[in-house]
Amino acid sequence: MQLTDTMQKAVDLGSSGLDVIHGELKWLMKEAEEQLELAQEAENKTGEAMDSMDRKYWEGQLDALGHLYQLTYSLSFAISERDNK
Repeated sequence: MQLTDTMQKAVDLGSSGLDVIHGELKWLMKEAEEQLELAQEAENKTGEAMDSMDRKYWEGQLDALGHLYQLTYSLSFAISERDNK
């Protein structure tokens, strides 16, 4: 996988890898939330099983991204604590 232009710019400006990942996850979560809303609307309109599967997919995506996003916070605090000793 190649870095996006935005990610590469952040690296070039000296951002840590953790900060770059944190920022990218924020965007991915925003996109997943939008897709989840669309899937929920479609499911409510049609009641189709495929629409329900699409909603479940985006719920899972959002959950997974949220866990990774939280991990970036935990790592950041752990690194800060280590560096301040």
